[in-house]
Amino acid sequence: MSTEAIAAEKPKRNYNALFGLTLLALLVLLWVILSLSTSSFASANNISNLLRQGSMIAILAVGQTFVIITGGIDLSVGAVVGFATVIAAMLINAGIPVFLAILITLLVGVAIGLFHGFGIVKMGLPPFIITLATLTSLRGIGLLMTNGNSISINNDAFQEFSRNSFLGVPNLFWMVILVGIPAYIFLHHSRWGRYLFSVGSNAEASRLSGVNVQRTIYMAYTLSGLCAAFVGVLLASRIGIGNPTQAEGWELQAIASSVIGGTSLFGAVGSVHGPLLGAFILATINNGANLLNVNAFWQRIITGVLIIVIVYFDGLRRRGGK
Repeated sequence: MSTEAIAAEKPKRNYNALFGLTLLALLVLLWVILSLSTSSFASANNISNLLRQGSMIAILAVGQTFVIITGGIDLSVGAVVGFATVIAAMLINAGIPVFLAILITLLVGVAIGLFHGFGIVKMGLPPFIITLATLTSLRGIGLLMTNGNSISINNDAFQEFSRNSFLGVPNLFWMVILVGIPAYIFLHHSRWGRYLFSVGSNAEASRLSGVNVQRTIYMAYTLSGLCAAFVGVLLASRIGIGNPTQAEGWELQAIASSVIGGTSLFGAVGSVHGPLLGAFILATINNGANLLNVNAFWQRIITGVLIIVIVYFDGLRRRGGK
């Protein structure tokens, strides 16, 4: 990387670090306010429940972030989660070892991501269209596979994993760390991560500079599909069933978490820590609203307003940088 490129990277890294600290401060502030507002918020059971609620959306948001950085979108992740619960349940109930069942389910997610990449790169379909088509199709395929019924998972050890804790921290939160650390290294300290930002900034300029744009797009959607399938496995473990209608609307929560975490819907701007914090900010708002008996409709309104405000200021930032 040239000296000029390194110099250009410093303001972006400083901005990401400052924005991350701002999100962390906001999350801490929310926890303090809710702890003072209701005695049940700071209880061990509620904090564990909050961490479990936010963990799966956080992992989805990381996968979604890879795609959004390239200037794309993946509307299928919620459907992939639901479909993955069905695949995992059917394989486990068929007597396949749990590890192998999980591996096959993850490969299904990878295959779906590759299909999205193929649709975008080879068929010339907009990301919105190909992933929307997958969203509706996977729900239908899952319902056909299950005849519209839920599949109960007959494996106690598999179900106990998501309900247990290690060192007092829920296992699902440890999965966020398991995904978040390599994702951070990949996005911020590898050439593949730089390629994602480059393609999101200017795909044609990236191609002319030697970046394999098509491979980068395949990679982004494959990672998104992999994260969604992994969340499907975790969800199947937590609820103990396979049901293709599960995780409905989670794609919007993942996008919201990513955007609140500072990922630009215009592409080329994003981080790993931001969407993770964004997911737990949303989980905290929803959890606190439930404890305070706030109407669930207001929770959606608050999320929508947050997205509008953040995207608006992101647009101002982009115009100001020109």
